[in-house]
Amino acid sequence: MSSKKEKPMDPEVETTETAEAVQEPASQPQEKEEKKSKRDAKKDDEVKKLQEELAAAQKQAADTKDQLLRVMAEYDNYRKRTDKEKAAIYDHAVKDAVAEILNVVDTMEMALAHKDCQEDDLRKGVELIDKNLKSALTKLKVEAIGAEGEPFDPELHQAVSHIENEELGENVIAQVYRKGYRIGDKIIRHATVVVAN
Repeated sequence: MSSKKEKPMDPEVETTETAEAVQEPASQPQEKEEKKSKRDAKKDDEVKKLQEELAAAQKQAADTKDQLLRVMAEYDNYRKRTDKEKAAIYDHAVKDAVAEILNVVDTMEMALAHKDCQEDDLRKGVELIDKNLKSALTKLKVEAIGAEGEPFDPELHQAVSHIENEELGENVIAQVYRKGYRIGDKIIRHATVVVAN
């Protein structure tokens, strides 16, 4: 066997080492449990916080979607309402225009009803029709443009030819082939004219 003698152990040292050995394994799992518990609690707090943020974001998204749907519905209603109003305005304007022209139609029908009329009567009927037409245009705020002697304006007049005439000034309307008409600043038809000099 071995020539070395083993020393007996000191009972105090043995007890301390044994106690430490016993305590170490018992305290390590407990510390690990506490650390794990703290980590889990921290994770739970983070998850809870993220869930709250998610819920708030979902609520805000739902509110925004609701507002968007309301705005879309309001816009759709507005569009439909304005389309109806435009149609009503157009119909009203046409009605007013036709009402004014009906006076002219009535006058023409009365003139045509007289089959045995003299030349003077025919002329008077045409003059009455012309008067009614001009009255109707005035009521509709339609203004005639283009008259002899007026200065030529390319915005209002369309020149179809050019003549030399010493009696007229430069760029003056010498003759009107066809009158033009406008409502306010809007040109309905340009006047067709002959320009002098």
